[in-house]
Amino acid sequence: MRSICLYFQVHQPFRLRTYRFFDIGADHYYYDDYQNKRIVRRIANDCYLPANEVLLGLINEYGKAFKVTFSISGTAIEQFKKYAPEVIESFKRLAKTGNVEFLAETYSHSLTSLNDPGEFKRQVHEHSAAIQELFGVTPTAFRNTELVYSNSIAGQVLEMGYKTMLTEGAKQLLGWKSPNFLYCSAPYQRLKLLLRNYQLSDDIAFRFSQKDWSEWPLTAEKYVTWLNQVDPKQEIVNLFMDYETFGEHQKAESGIFGFLRALPELLIKSRKWTFTTPSEVTEDLQPVAGIDCPHAISWADEERDLTAWLGNDLQDDAFTSLYKSSEIMSTCTDADLHRDWNYLQASDHFYYMCTKWFSDGDVHHYFNPYGTPYEAFLNYMNVLSDFQIRVREYAENNPLPGKSAVPEAVAETKIKAAPKAKTAVKKAVKPAVSEVKKTVSKPKNKK
Repeated sequence: MRSICLYFQVHQPFRLRTYRFFDIGADHYYYDDYQNKRIVRRIANDCYLPANEVLLGLINEYGKAFKVTFSISGTAIEQFKKYAPEVIESFKRLAKTGNVEFLAETYSHSLTSLNDPGEFKRQVHEHSAAIQELFGVTPTAFRNTELVYSNSIAGQVLEMGYKTMLTEGAKQLLGWKSPNFLYCSAPYQRLKLLLRNYQLSDDIAFRFSQKDWSEWPLTAEKYVTWLNQVDPKQEIVNLFMDYETFGEHQKAESGIFGFLRALPELLIKSRKWTFTTPSEVTEDLQPVAGIDCPHAISWADEERDLTAWLGNDLQDDAFTSLYKSSEIMSTCTDADLHRDWNYLQASDHFYYMCTKWFSDGDVHHYFNPYGTPYEAFLNYMNVLSDFQIRVREYAENNPLPGKSAVPEAVAETKIKAAPKAKTAVKKAVKPAVSEVKKTVSKPKNKK
């Protein structure tokens, strides 16, 4: 029998308060508690709780024949603890079955693997400790934020002790090859790679309820037919999607929960497919080839690259400004600063600044709480300016070992963080706006 790996991403960012409602340098609480609670409670009731109930029912009925894998960010865990503790309990019930694998990832769902190996390692360790504390298991397979992957990241992941990593089965990575095999990193061959089948995954995640799709309605029977059409020589199909697909992105009335229940039942009864987890499948299979990836890829948009988060001057400026604080924060012991450092690194903040409104615009618009990318940028930079004032004050009182002064990069941010920071940020953003303004248009249809 061939293998099916079913993976779900669970992530909730902390949404920021708007800069209009706090004074830079005076008010240091950045989060919209009302919106965060409202959103988490809604998604808990519409998605996490009913979907977990479906999965637990399948495990109870089919035992070891059904297995599933989750990647739950640290920020999601913190939101559940604060606003929906019953979600944590429902995941604990799944964990106790022994049929669920939990993946390692960055605690903040951040992009730090791209620019700061030390911070990347810290976040992965913090996330692994949180999973161990909650579910009693230590992750043995790794999944980076948004499936971001490159040769450089592969080396960092292997150095941290992980032997299995998930990424996107992108065309620029595979060429003519199929994602339905186990691969390994070409420069780091001890790191095994599982590649997402984006066509079959997105048929569920994006197209399930699209009535203008030629394959609508998508039934479990039809989907099993597609799986059975996969070349018998191909060993594994990796289905990876946002867990919010079930009940949030695809509403309950679309029939998505019935599909989630019926698909495993049909596959198990067919005796042609077996459900497995990443750590299990990499023990059972051997890599068929090495994958060379000199430039980072992701699972986002048609390009499968980084441009959803780092594709314009707004995003690049915000990302660079954030990591000016990295050196100080690497030794920071202030709990509040550490919390904010984690939350400000979430990739979602940069995603909201995206100006890609072409074929993928509807996806970016759907998840964006801001009216425009420029509003997202201004809000983030004002919050960041206040944060950097606090970092500077901390550094002045707690100088780095062997240094008597605040690092120049952080000292420079005081100009942006002055009382007229809003004006300063507007001046900074003006050139970027003129560069990308022509690419912005209102999205018309959901992807």
